[in-house]
Amino acid sequence: MAHKVDLTATHRTSTGKGVARKLRAAGRIPAVLYGHGRDPEALSVAVVDVEKALQGISAESTVIDLAVDGTPTQILIREIQRHPVRMTITHLDFYEIHAGETLTVEVPVHLIGTAEGVRNMGGVVEQFLRELEIEVLPRDIPEHIEVDVTDLSVGRSIHVRDVTVPNARILADPDTTICTVVPPRVEEEAAVVVAEEAEVAEPELIRRAKAEEEGAGEESAE
Repeated sequence: MAHKVDLTATHRTSTGKGVARKLRAAGRIPAVLYGHGRDPEALSVAVVDVEKALQGISAESTVIDLAVDGTPTQILIREIQRHPVRMTITHLDFYEIHAGETLTVEVPVHLIGTAEGVRNMGGVVEQFLRELEIEVLPRDIPEHIEVDVTDLSVGRSIHVRDVTVPNARILADPDTTICTVVPPRVEEEAAVVVAEEAEVAEPELIRRAKAEEEGAGEESAE
């Protein structure tokens, strides 16, 4: 089950870029609350509260208890907009959820264990899928999905079809590769080093040949 965090918001009656700038200057972030069967609601939240709430969670799959002027509701964060340079949060989109309403969320995939191909053959685990899209009730949203790679040998892979998520329906393509163990790269790296040395040596041979030609030319001139 994902962590639940608390956040407090207040209504705002004015909108627009000028209002947003004033809010940010006052240490607040403009936000909008959406949901089925309700009109969008303009809110603002304190920067310090948002930064604290986002620490150590996956924002898109974490249920947040939001109090709007004292009225409680549960939400997911659907979008976080950031400044392109400073990377500070400039706007938030909240989505109101209900206990019996299934949601589509992307949950982080965590690999656990040490693969057999790593332990015994020096292989390397490569992870291709880091989030898995699922359909699930709010109460059943997992904090993350664990994929055990302990028995994975070199050349073997784990696919979406090999994973189960309790009380949820996986929406991703079953044939999508989550991770695989590739052979050790020592030989490949050694080949690269040899190739680089050959490239460095080649100009020296060319220069030597030119010097010999010039010497031969001087001898014939004499």
